[in-house]
Amino acid sequence: MNKRRFDYMGLLYITPWIIGFLVFTLYPFVASFILSFTKYDILSPPKFIGFRNYIKMFTKDKNFANSLMVTFKYVVMTVPLKLIFALLIAFVLNFNLRGINFFRTAYYIPSILGGNVAVAVLWRFLFSASGGLVNQVIGLFGIDPVNWFGTPGPALFSLTLLRIWQFGSAMVIFLAALQDIPQDLYDAAAVDGANKFTVFRKITIPLLTPVIFFNFIMQLIQAFQEFNAPYLITGGGPLKATYLLPVYIYDQSFQYYNMGYGSALSWVLFVIIMIFTLLVFKSSDYWVFYSDVGEGGK
Repeated sequence: MNKRRFDYMGLLYITPWIIGFLVFTLYPFVASFILSFTKYDILSPPKFIGFRNYIKMFTKDKNFANSLMVTFKYVVMTVPLKLIFALLIAFVLNFNLRGINFFRTAYYIPSILGGNVAVAVLWRFLFSASGGLVNQVIGLFGIDPVNWFGTPGPALFSLTLLRIWQFGSAMVIFLAALQDIPQDLYDAAAVDGANKFTVFRKITIPLLTPVIFFNFIMQLIQAFQEFNAPYLITGGGPLKATYLLPVYIYDQSFQYYNMGYGSALSWVLFVIIMIFTLLVFKSSDYWVFYSDVGEGGK
């Protein structure tokens, strides 16, 4: 009787989460799939049109092809660089130095602030073509000012830098993993005469591969869904050089009221993320090593 009462109490405690999941996650997920087969302008009832949205997407919509290519470029640039930078900072912050806790907190703050409007405005000011701090700094080295947000290449690069700057969450996970590596392994390597680079390559990196795998998956998913930076800073410009697929989905759904087509676009993005995630999981057998089992998790 008591066990049954505790089961009911547990269910009562998680009821807010269940309601939130059903209303804000599961229902929109299913509804968007249904709407992807309709012509729906939000104001009038949806009209079933079969696969026309998907056919249009892959045969006629040049903006989709462009935004998909831009998204791939963004992901390829941001994910590896962010992981490398986060690991480097975590490695430095792993040393037991005076005031190290302050620096750990300071380096984590950008990941909290990176998505808000204030940071977007700050980023626009830093990379402003006229009087921006970045142009002032490179001007000291005799480099001409760069129109960061008015030129396709630099515009995407500036958004990439913002994404890399938000390395705090990945850094904290790397730092926790570094602190979990047994010191005995480093002591044994020192006795054998291994230098620091060899220790890092032969001990640190292999033992970090499960965490690298986790961070890689999380950063990959987040990069594919990036919306705030391109929407708030560049608006997808110039010449749609930063017109990422999430921005295109937003425009189709809420700017042009093509909710059915926007739903189809969102489902294509979901499938792309799933494919890349599964590929990474499949490849993990060859490069992820676990300390309590053999290579590749076997």
